[in-house]
Amino acid sequence: MKLLLIGAGNMGAAMIPGLRDYDLTVVEGRAERREELAKRYPNISLRGDIPSLEGYVVILAIKPQSLENLSTQGEAEALVSILAGTPLSKLRERIVAKAYIRAMPNIAALKGKSVTSVTGDSSFKAQALEILSSIGKAIWLENEKQLDIATGLGGSAPAWLALVAEALADGAVNLGLPRSVSYEYLSGLMEGMGALLADEHPALLKDRVMSPGGTTAAGYLALEKGAVRDAFIEAMEAAYRRSEALGK
Repeated sequence: MKLLLIGAGNMGAAMIPGLRDYDLTVVEGRAERREELAKRYPNISLRGDIPSLEGYVVILAIKPQSLENLSTQGEAEALVSILAGTPLSKLRERIVAKAYIRAMPNIAALKGKSVTSVTGDSSFKAQALEILSSIGKAIWLENEKQLDIATGLGGSAPAWLALVAEALADGAVNLGLPRSVSYEYLSGLMEGMGALLADEHPALLKDRVMSPGGTTAAGYLALEKGAVRDAFIEAMEAAYRRSEALGK
């Protein structure tokens, strides 16, 4: 399978380590970025212009606002777009392909740990899931509304979790723990929690950790007073509404 990755910004470049086992060509307009990528990935093909799409599965990783100015030739085997809020209808207007897929990976693709939302033409479902599983876990969703909702959970939430990690580290530093040690704890904590949540409901896990009158209960009370749960629920809605707006 020949892949053509158009755009090598933060998200596009994060996908390269997982995709490079394919016959991968990367299109990146900025010469300095191509030089940087050539040093990091000497075995991939890099070019500054978009070739004919014939025979390629195209992974579109440009900025959503750049779609209107994108010029392509030929019919792709399939188009896999990671453009936030850009509906399949708009992709069909701009690029000719045999099948259309929308996907929303996250920055953990750089470590092969992305959780990627996927939807689109069922004729290319199996191939899309195979390709996107190379950068982590790929989850097929039934429609675009579900993908727009999951954009907050899968695409934006890593930034929110980073905020949580930074805040916890700041709290530990405030009490006297070295910052480097705090971040070491948090790295292991996030990894361990992911493994636990794969097998256990979060509410049950919380109850197992929180013993009566203990340190966890005291901290949990402080979080409830700060309306942390409400803030995250509102963050999910804000991300969904923004994804809707981008689509319009």
